[in-house]
Amino acid sequence: MEYQTTIGRVVKTSGIGLHTGTAVNLTLHPAPAYTGLVFRRSDLNFFEIPAQVEFVTKVSYATTLMNKGVIVATVEHILSALWGSGIDNAFIDVDSLEVPIMDGSGECFIDLFEEAGIVELPEPRHFVRLAKKVEVSKGNNSLSIEPDDDFSVDCLIEFDHPLIGQQSRFFHHENGNYAREIASARTFGFAKDVEELRRSGLIRGGGLENAIVLTDEGLMNDGGLRFSDEFVRHKILDIMGDFALFGLPVMGKVRATRSGHALHSQLISKVLRDPSAWEIVQHTPAALVAW
Repeated sequence: MEYQTTIGRVVKTSGIGLHTGTAVNLTLHPAPAYTGLVFRRSDLNFFEIPAQVEFVTKVSYATTLMNKGVIVATVEHILSALWGSGIDNAFIDVDSLEVPIMDGSGECFIDLFEEAGIVELPEPRHFVRLAKKVEVSKGNNSLSIEPDDDFSVDCLIEFDHPLIGQQSRFFHHENGNYAREIASARTFGFAKDVEELRRSGLIRGGGLENAIVLTDEGLMNDGGLRFSDEFVRHKILDIMGDFALFGLPVMGKVRATRSGHALHSQLISKVLRDPSAWEIVQHTPAALVAW
């Protein structure tokens, strides 16, 4: 894609917050070139919170952004859907402190984009292009990104559960395959952890309609899984949502081993703090040139 994009018209949806359990209305607005992806709290005079890593304030069970004390939580699924769909500029309005969880995947947001349409803007796209490999780790969890001509994720997860065990998947982002292969993969959790999480003030809006809930031997959802490896696909969804916090599309190969939101934001920050690790390039019809 050579030029920046936005959505074609205003679209709306509503749902509940996964962790707060409160009702929330979400409205997407077209935005001009160079706006980026910006959350606005419509209940607080449309206060803006840019989707950039410098505004990350919390990474426990979800990614939360904060600007001058105003927060918006659980942003990763809608950011993943926007980034995966190649939408560069949009205002994301919510009238509460959490993005609605919908069905626990990015599919409902993809439906919104299809309703709105995606339009090109006259200005060229810019990319963050990696100049060298950067990696972070904690224990046996690791995450790295290295130079490449496109964006891809090589992801491995591991859980002691008969439906998961060790799953891996390589995803090369191209030709609209995010909507086909990644967007509908749902978030998941374990039934044995539900009460403890709720006592901690989390997943108050969680249920079988918006998450895969795993028992010791199987799962509680009547419809079963959407993919045999839905779990690792959802992890790729989360990675792409967090990587949207670069603020621009990225050219690089990501390798994720048991990673989570904390490592994702840590890696992005480490890359952006090192001027020798990246450059901004402009996409032109002929070539990618340094900006």
